[in-house]
Order: sequence, then structure tokens, then C-alpha cells
Amino acid sequence: MPDIASPVPDFTKWPSFPFEGDLRVKQLDNPVEKEPERKGEDAADCSACNAPDEAYIWVSERWRVRAMDRPTGLPMVLILESRSHLDLGDLPNLLAAELGVMTVRLERAVRSLDGVARVHVNRWGDGSAHLHMWFLARPYGRLQLRGTFLSLWDDILPPISEARWRESLALVAAWLAEFGGKPLAEPPRIEWQAPSSLVQQAEAEAAGLALAEEADDTSVAFVESPADEASVDEEAEAVDADEKPDDAVLADPVEDSTEDEEAATVDLAVPVVPTQPSSGPGDSDAPDAKPALASNAAPQGAAT
Repeated sequence: MPDIASPVPDFTKWPSFPFEGDLRVKQLDNPVEKEPERKGEDAADCSACNAPDEAYIWVSERWRVRAMDRPTGLPMVLILESRSHLDLGDLPNLLAAELGVMTVRLERAVRSLDGVARVHVNRWGDGSAHLHMWFLARPYGRLQLRGTFLSLWDDILPPISEARWRESLALVAAWLAEFGGKPLAEPPRIEWQAPSSLVQQAEAEAAGLALAEEADDTSVAFVESPADEASVDEEAEAVDADEKPDDAVLADPVEDSTEDEEAATVDLAVPVVPTQPSSGPGDSDAPDAKPALASNAAPQGAAT
């Protein structure tokens, strides 16, 4: 039977289809008699059952939410898993009811992020046997990403920044924790500058300012001319001439000291005549009070 290529389906012409150019449909393989087991059919070999809680962004008694190991092209991609090793059709009524509540709650949490227009919820189940629901956030305004090809665009678009990705994970975990459970995702850390580097930077700036000041002083010194220096010297000599005492003022230090001693001797020989103080009654303790009273006393032998 000749190999006849199937016509390309119409969705290849949709604006949301991520590829263009000449396309052809792959040849379909023959069906197999027995399908292979999915990954983790046995709980002992299940990667979800063996993963610790630290590998998730939020955990509770019966549910856990995990993210990819690195940022991808979409604003957010999360997976909701049951803690018990069950598939969708194996859920008891309690977990089945909680699955509906958790699906709505997680969809709201992802949609609350900035720049998210819609959240696509998918369940394929052909790769892993453990129940896992996909939540893919479509960026706001990216109409070309609408529809069934959003998961393909996630691998095509450049990944978002890790800081934004970690911040979004922390926000979703905090949203879920408002209804219970434990948030494990933390926001990105702020890269503060170490104090030692700040000191080194301050010392370098101080050294640069000192060098700049020295350069300014040197430039000012070069600007001064010899004529200015001569005028400064002349002014200094004129000041020295004005301050220099004349010959009449200069005297022999020995003679001056002798004259001072004689004047002091003469002053000691002259009796001190006390005078009436001009102070008021409250100044009786003044030094001149007692001599004044002594000079006004009657002479000895005078009549009283």
C-alpha cells in the first residue's frame, strides 16, 4: 500500500499554532497488543511518593503542590498531587470532593498573580501513575497563546526571570496557606552589600577626594606669578619696619630694672592716707572700711 501523506489539519492555520512553514503529518505507528506500565505503578517505585515535602511549595495532610525545577516560558506552571498513591478514578469520595475544592483554590491562587489572564487545568495521566493535575498560567494580553497549544508555547518561549518565578511561588504558597497546610516556598533573597565592602568603598572615595584636593592645590601654586611673590615680600618688609621700635624707646634693661626698684622703695616710705569709701551700708566688709573708722576716732587724752 503506497504511503499517502495525510492532509495537514486546519488547526495548523490557527494563530495559536506555534509553527509555520511546510508541514506534514507523521506516519502513525501500528497499535501494540499490551500497553507498557506507566512510571510509578508500584508505590515503592513512585517518584511522587518518595519525594520529601521540601520538594514542594505547599503541603497539607492529603495534598501537595510542586513546581518545575526551574523557570519556564509561562508565568507559572504547577502540579497538584494527592499524598496517597492513587489515580483519578481511584479517589474515594472524600478526596474526590477535596480535589474539586483544591482545583478551584489553586486556580484562583495562580490567577491572582500579576500578568496572568487565564489558568489552564489539564490532566493527561499517560506518563505517571500517581495523580497529578497541571495548572498553566497564560500571560495577559498574549492572545496567540490561547487554546490547546499553551503547553507547547511553554517550551518555546524564553524562561522568565528566576526572581520573578520564586516570588510568584511564594505568593501562591501563601495564598494556599490561608486555608490550611504549610507554605514551603520562600521569596527571593535581597542581595545586601556586605559592611566590609562598604568600608572599602568609603575609603576609596575618601582617597579619591584627597587626591583631587592635592591636584587643586598644585594647580593654584602654579598659577601664582613671581611678581606676586615679590609684592608679598615687600609688604612683609613694610610690616616689619612699622613694628620695629625706635632708638628713643629702646633702653638698657638693667637701668630700667634699677629705676623700677627705686620707685618701689619710695612708694613704700610714703604713709597711706585712708579715705572714706564710697560704698553703701551693705559694703562694711570692704578693705577701706576699718581705716576710715580709725581716722575719725578722737585723739588720746581729748575730752569726751
